[in-house]
Amino acid sequence: MIRITREADYGILLMTCLAQAEGQPRSAAALAQQRRLPLPMVSKILKALARAGLLISQRGVQGGYSLARLPAEISAADIIGALEGPLAITECSGENHDGCSRLEHCEVSGHWPRINQAIYAALQSISLLEMSRPDPPRPVRFHAPHRVMAINATSSLV
Repeated sequence: MIRITREADYGILLMTCLAQAEGQPRSAAALAQQRRLPLPMVSKILKALARAGLLISQRGVQGGYSLARLPAEISAADIIGALEGPLAITECSGENHDGCSRLEHCEVSGHWPRINQAIYAALQSISLLEMSRPDPPRPVRFHAPHRVMAINATSSLV
């Protein structure tokens, strides 16, 4: 099973809350209370998202966190990447191929980067704006590979 971490899951929840705030800064405590999440974890996630350039942090009485870009310009891949690092579903599908000791004996290693890229593209295609709307999700449709029809020389097509 492929899963994102709890931090990435919470990060998306916090970012959707900030997208719904329409530019008004929110404190870590207010976000933690609103999403019913532990404040220490919320603070850690918000700091990481700010370091990644997805949030702006403002000090002071009216301070807090706000989005650094429009919600339509931030993708699920941006948020997950900021909290988990580059997407790599196997050791050999990421940027560093040296982590796998079986690489020279593996017949499928060349396929993992393509699968990794498909997952990244799917996450990149979903914006924070979409994630922050209460609309029911539209199913993601993957296209089946084209089937090749074999024709027997003795049969005819009708």
